[in-house]
Amino acid sequence: MKNKNLAFIDIETTGFNPETQEIIEIGCVIVKQNEGIPGEVVEEFELKIKPEKLEHADPEALSINGYNEAEWLFAMSLEQAMQVFADKTKDCIFVAHNAAFDWSFIAKAFATTGVENKMFYAKIDTISFALAKLHNDPAITKYNLGFLCDHFGITNDKAHTALADTRATAELYRKLIAL
Repeated sequence: MKNKNLAFIDIETTGFNPETQEIIEIGCVIVKQNEGIPGEVVEEFELKIKPEKLEHADPEALSINGYNEAEWLFAMSLEQAMQVFADKTKDCIFVAHNAAFDWSFIAKAFATTGVENKMFYAKIDTISFALAKLHNDPAITKYNLGFLCDHFGITNDKAHTALADTRATAELYRKLIAL
């Protein structure tokens, strides 16, 4: 497990409910791991997914993640995106900030499309990791990605876009592992 690649993942969705709302963007940064230490970036990718149920979308979610029809005009179908995602993340460990949320949508997308999940079974949540490492630090009053990025001096100029948040999560993980 210490030498499996880490797949840092962030998704943007049309809301908070994986049963009625959907993924519209997946960002991923795959990082080599050597004896548990994250190393070089192997690959980065971002997948835009054409929403099929916009009538169920939360307008606030769409506003936060910047959804607009023009930028999603040539987006992939969910099945195409999940196949690309599955192929690229084969044998990787899933890492996300609030992994339960991201995984709930990813798992639903795998189930809906019938695409095989090829990732390693382990998952790492950087919120839980931050809580374990920083619980005694009085300067830490929140554990959201924006607050922790500010605390560690991590720049995330395009917050709430999948690839930018994924890059920030990978950098946060590096900072936490170094503590």
